[in-house]
Amino acid sequence: MSDPSRTLRACVVGVGHLGRHHARILAELEGVELVAVVDADASRGQEIADRYSCRWQAEVGELAGEVDFAVIATPTVAHEACAAPFLAAGKACLIEKPMAPDPEACQRILAAAQAGGAMVGVGHVERFNPAVRRARELGIRPRFIEAHRLAPYTFRSTDVGVVLDLMIHDIDLCLAWTGSEVVEVDAVGGATLSPSEDIVSARLRFADGSAANLTASRLSLKPMRRFRFFGPDSYVSVDSGDRYALLVQKAEGFSPDKVAEAAASGNPVEGFRSLLEVEELHLDDTEPLRAELEAFAAAVRAGEAYEVSGEAGAAAVEVAYRVLDSLQDSAWS
Repeated sequence: MSDPSRTLRACVVGVGHLGRHHARILAELEGVELVAVVDADASRGQEIADRYSCRWQAEVGELAGEVDFAVIATPTVAHEACAAPFLAAGKACLIEKPMAPDPEACQRILAAAQAGGAMVGVGHVERFNPAVRRARELGIRPRFIEAHRLAPYTFRSTDVGVVLDLMIHDIDLCLAWTGSEVVEVDAVGGATLSPSEDIVSARLRFADGSAANLTASRLSLKPMRRFRFFGPDSYVSVDSGDRYALLVQKAEGFSPDKVAEAAASGNPVEGFRSLLEVEELHLDDTEPLRAELEAFAAAVRAGEAYEVSGEAGAAAVEVAYRVLDSLQDSAWS
């Protein structure tokens, strides 16, 4: 039986741009003690350790024997090596997205977790965005999904291209929302500032007949994170950047005859609006990363499955590679 009052001991491996936020939140979480941070940069690691009253070390070493779970927030290429000691010791790992740089590495991580009896979660933080969570609560079955994820060039995460860096968020959301396998992929895009692709547009078709158009770019002057999904009777628009969500549904009594009447009226636009119910969805102010870490700590404490499993993270990487494979026929450089 798990002990709900037990304090969990945690560490963060990699305290760069995102890892330092993991450290901040873990140091504040009730029922969690941040034991250590691990980073090869001594100055950065010691700064974070001093700030959150824990210790810094340059390598994992024997730390796996001291903690209940670890957050792996290093560059993607190092995820497997950094998670391995914890998984071998049977300790849970929350691995930042993407889970690994390729599907084969994902499968090796899953195998290591199974061998060690350890839980793996993946940091697809968009699942914990209040706008996304509220939209998913509606239970609408999407038939068409449209997503735009645009960002300025930050000179970070250049160890992977824009598909594994940005588009993978929306790939994960599509897989979670549809619950269906991808059966067809068509992608265009290419590289501009990086050795790998910087802008990609992909169309995914799913086994259940639904489809998604996903666009990701790290060349934009203005960031955008919009996700819209459409069903037979409604659609939801989610703006993750502005933390805003809108639900549009057919009004009660909607019929083709009423559409025809609206079209023939003196004010078709107003007539069309009268056929719809528009609702701004209520959102809370929860920081998505905090919600993610709270959920992971709760899963570790209860010994239960975590919402974004290692299998889900691996599935997203596999689809991302199918996008990259499709891109080979049309990519520019």
